[in-house]
Amino acid sequence: MNLERALQTFIEESRELLSAMEDALLALESAPGDGDAINAVFRAMHTIKGSAGLFGLDAIVEFTHVAESVMDRVRSDEIAVDESLIALMLRCRDHLVTLIDDLASGQQGEHAAVGAALVQALQALLGGGSNATVAVATENAAPQPEAGANATTGEGVGNDAWHISVRFAGNLLRNGYDPLSFVRYLATLSEILHVEPVTDALPPAQEMDPEECYLGFEIRLAAGPAQADIEAAFEFVQDDCSLLILPPHAPLTDYALLIATRPEADEQLGALLVSCGALTEAEVAQVLSAADATPELVVAATPAPAVAPAAAPAARQGREATTVKRSSSAIRVDASKLDQLIDLVGELVIAGASAEVMARRSRDRNLMEANSSVSQLVDAIRDSALRLRMVEIGETFNRFRRVVRDVSQELGKEIELTITGAETELDKSVVERIGDPLMHLVRNAMDHGIETAEVRVQQGKPAAGSLKLHAYHDSGSIVIEISDDGRGLDKERILAKAQERGLVAAGQTLSDQEIYGLIFQPGFSTAEQVTNLSGRGVGMDVVRRNIDALRGAIELDSRPGVGTTVSIRLPLTLAIIEGFLVGVGEAAYIIPLDSVVECIELDHGAIGQQNYLNLRGRVLPFLRLRELFHSRGQPARRQNVVVVRYAGQSAGLVVDRLMGEFQTVIKPLGRMFRHLRGFAGSTILGSGEVALILDVQDLIRTATERHCHAAEIAAECVETV
Repeated sequence: MNLERALQTFIEESRELLSAMEDALLALESAPGDGDAINAVFRAMHTIKGSAGLFGLDAIVEFTHVAESVMDRVRSDEIAVDESLIALMLRCRDHLVTLIDDLASGQQGEHAAVGAALVQALQALLGGGSNATVAVATENAAPQPEAGANATTGEGVGNDAWHISVRFAGNLLRNGYDPLSFVRYLATLSEILHVEPVTDALPPAQEMDPEECYLGFEIRLAAGPAQADIEAAFEFVQDDCSLLILPPHAPLTDYALLIATRPEADEQLGALLVSCGALTEAEVAQVLSAADATPELVVAATPAPAVAPAAAPAARQGREATTVKRSSSAIRVDASKLDQLIDLVGELVIAGASAEVMARRSRDRNLMEANSSVSQLVDAIRDSALRLRMVEIGETFNRFRRVVRDVSQELGKEIELTITGAETELDKSVVERIGDPLMHLVRNAMDHGIETAEVRVQQGKPAAGSLKLHAYHDSGSIVIEISDDGRGLDKERILAKAQERGLVAAGQTLSDQEIYGLIFQPGFSTAEQVTNLSGRGVGMDVVRRNIDALRGAIELDSRPGVGTTVSIRLPLTLAIIEGFLVGVGEAAYIIPLDSVVECIELDHGAIGQQNYLNLRGRVLPFLRLRELFHSRGQPARRQNVVVVRYAGQSAGLVVDRLMGEFQTVIKPLGRMFRHLRGFAGSTILGSGEVALILDVQDLIRTATERHCHAAEIAAECVETV
């Protein structure tokens, strides 16, 4: 039995439900009558309440019960969906997030005052008073017969109570559930009048298994809650128990069904029913004699072990259908296990490369064919393992619906968020680390970029500003764009601020992209005043640093009065890539294959000492890696140029040897080498040697800068002449 694991599952599922609840509430702002969204909010509260009750989390149970009651009234059109209700339920959601976070961290914060204030606001919607939640449950309960009915009319004893008969499966404890937690949860619905434990299945002490459950209960619960609420208490163990629920004043025939379907002896179970106050001794005798006279009653009773016998036939069939064991198409796997799997696959790729080298050296045809088959299987395993960690970016994007709503209200602006490409997938580790940079960019776009409604109307724009999040795949990378239709970046103001801080020399000429790039300098800000959102010069430098750490790139494109688009380009995975192996001097280097366009032979006679060549009528700057890396030895007689492309820019890399494709397991560089430019990591070759992985983005930038610098010098020389 592992209660800690079950509690962790509850925490994860609650967070997912609260995230879905937030999305549903935001959807209700534009579509107040959306029944699916209303049900999603209700379902989140209902499910969290039921799960929390199993762990004895009374604070969460009591709070969600009131919130659930409000949403139940909303479902029945007794409470209207308006802005104030949505705002209140969002605050309730935030409060639950805080409680769940405290539970996850093992710390207990002081949130009672916040919870009490929210409960008071919720109860005001229910009509106020401490009995408001009971009234909601009572209204949903099935109509009850008049008091005073007795056995002569076919009904049980007259006390006004539900009867709950439950027998738990042996694996209940192993699945992390406490039988008493169900009794405690029922006590939150109404008063428990009597509980009779059923221990007939209990073996002798020496034969008992401490992880096996042998318990059952016969429970009398005071009237008030609806049958659906009682059934919900056992929702998460419906496959691990046999449940029968009898309504108040149920006829004796229902109790006959109960006795017939239970494994205990009829007389013994009858005694339990008398002990808990469900039947009198005379009624038990009547039930048992009727069963003896009509043995077919047993046959009729057996198909419905988890349904209230008094339910209508149609309802009974519907509930029976829910008791069929459901097969799940998804399982929850701890992220650390996936990381371990990826690491092992990486080692398998390295071992496979080593085996391939040895097979080639042996020139044994059978060995080479066998190794080829193994390599194909390794490729398939690698691809499957990497797909396990691929998740849609839509979950990250949807977080910003709430951010946009709250920030736009704080700023007094009208801002509409549009999300496209939410189905685009990338590695989970990348998704987890991209959230904070996106948060900075979204908040900056709303604060600095989008104007107020009054200013926009004066400029002939729609009153509501537009903010767009878009994602798509491009050449083995994922591109995320954050666009707004605001005022755009003020180049003159940015340049003046940079000159004021000494970042740019007076009279120095910069391109638009270079000017825009200045906003990523630490502490750089053009804001006239500091706000809760921005103005302190903190954020954009952190964005670039985080993007660089992910081997990504960030670019800005802005037009005054039209808007700004920030493009972030990221690798799909941080673990394994397809590489292109090249040799320079005595060393080998890896170029990410998705950035390789083509390979051409270097014509020394045509280029001389130039750092560019004519590629089919287009100027292509290039870098001689031998010179850049100070390689030893003589250059090869025939050198090649590997044409690479990244984010729309191209450059050439001059190498000595082309050595073919190579599966590359990325190993991070140590702290000592992190300052080196031009390298994105390292890998281990099949021979056991270490090869460095080239940072194509940085090399293209270096080649372009050198070419532009050389062009400027040439232009100055022409002017001098």
